[in-house]
Amino acid sequence: MTTVQLRRIYVWELAVRVFHWLNALCIFVLCITGYLISNPPVFLSTEEASGSFWFGTVRYIHFITAYIFVFALAMRLYWAFAGNKYANWRNFIPYTRKYWKNIFYVLKHDILLMKSKEELSIGHNALAGFSYFIFFILTLVMIFTGFGLYASHGTWFFPKLFAWVPAIFGGDYLMREIHHVTMWLFIVFIIVHIYLVFFHDHFEGRGESSAMISGYKFIEEEIYEAEKLETEK
Repeated sequence: MTTVQLRRIYVWELAVRVFHWLNALCIFVLCITGYLISNPPVFLSTEEASGSFWFGTVRYIHFITAYIFVFALAMRLYWAFAGNKYANWRNFIPYTRKYWKNIFYVLKHDILLMKSKEELSIGHNALAGFSYFIFFILTLVMIFTGFGLYASHGTWFFPKLFAWVPAIFGGDYLMREIHHVTMWLFIVFIIVHIYLVFFHDHFEGRGESSAMISGYKFIEEEIYEAEKLETEK
């Protein structure tokens, strides 16, 4: 049995953890309410329509959550420049050959179960970072199409900033379809994300899942020293 020395490292700052869980809650609420808006169930009742406003309440919750979702994204964008090196925007955009090479190593590990030390990282691995960048693009699509649909009857100035969006998509119908399909892409992403978090936690034993609560991960001493040398270059 090989003994490995681990170092406890503070990786995810409080702002990153708050964003993560606030983002998760918003997506959950938006998906549920969004699905109900696109496929409203029928309730048989003898009550007057004026006395039942459940669909209006669902839409209200959807819109309020959308505002919180946008605020959380703005906070995370700011922290991509103000946070520590693990939260930095450079971890999400594959602008170097080494980044693409590490994506390949992670794919070998996750799909073919071929473990390689090249892809081990303290923060996000290369594939996770790039997938979050794709998720960010999908988030922008959701925000622009969602507020584009809301712009025609929104009373606040913010949704009216997106009044030009429907013309880009040729009208509300296509924009609504794109908004709906992107919701399902969100759901697929979340399922894969949760699976990979537990997958890496099981095979690497570095506290991957608990780190987004405590902020700390357990890293092999040699990996820590290697990244420290890389940073100092």
